[in-house]
Amino acid sequence: MNPTRIVSLPALLAFSRVVSAGSLSAAAREMDLPLSVVSKRLAQLEKSVGVRLIQRTTRRQTLTEEGALFHARVVRILDEIEQAEELLSQRRHEVSGLLRVTAPGQLGRQKIAPLVAGFQRLHPQLDVQLELTDAVVDLVESGFDLAIRFGSLADSSLIARTLAPNFRVLCASPAYLEQHGVPRHPHDLASHRCILIGDQRRAEWRFEGDESIAVRVDGAIVTNDGEAAHLLALADAGIAVKSIWDVGDDILAGRLRRVLPHHSMSAAPLHAIYPHSQHLAPRVRVFVDYLRERLVQAWRWDSL
Repeated sequence: MNPTRIVSLPALLAFSRVVSAGSLSAAAREMDLPLSVVSKRLAQLEKSVGVRLIQRTTRRQTLTEEGALFHARVVRILDEIEQAEELLSQRRHEVSGLLRVTAPGQLGRQKIAPLVAGFQRLHPQLDVQLELTDAVVDLVESGFDLAIRFGSLADSSLIARTLAPNFRVLCASPAYLEQHGVPRHPHDLASHRCILIGDQRRAEWRFEGDESIAVRVDGAIVTNDGEAAHLLALADAGIAVKSIWDVGDDILAGRLRRVLPHHSMSAAPLHAIYPHSQHLAPRVRVFVDYLRERLVQAWRWDSL
């Protein structure tokens, strides 16, 4: 037999069925195939392996010595394939394996990590790798199953599913506003201490409404970490732009106050991003459903 030649699975199935059924015609009936197709597959198999497997006469068929040895192996091969198919069938309905998730740092610590813990309690066969980063991770290259992100979807090859609403707010501590005054118009921000997220000392903050306004602000403090910006605002350091998911509880509790509440800033909903939608593993599909249900339940900032 040529070691580089690949024997087709249909030919192996035909051979196995011919042996168990006792004849080509009986095997054809069991497989619901024309006799000519079964005969052709057997002939192709014998040509591929280079030996006769079955001695056939008009009245009976018998396995050759090589055919008997080959048949024993084929039965094991087909059994392994059947077990593999059963395993995959179970996995299609089972939440198990490794779920790799990436999420923004502050949201991940405050909201996503507790939800991961709750989800894993429901599905103890599941392992989870949770990576928290404010950087946009390439899902295909990094091998992550799922990303949780604010904002629009730039890569059209990915699938985005909305998890929950979101909006951004300007916020500062009551002590800061008492000391420096409360801005009445976006242009007043130019004279305030602003906390910027990123690596640039200047930024443009855009406001929407009846009149679209863009304001250039200087960073009294610049940080690459969103949670650090949040803590700086709580520490009376200035005015920050944050997702309501990050600072909503502090605003409700009075630890922070919303600045310029009548001037809205654009913000896309919170999304679950994954590479494709067909044949999605149950661990990804069920986790996204779980996230959406819990995050919608947690939403309580319509009045802010």
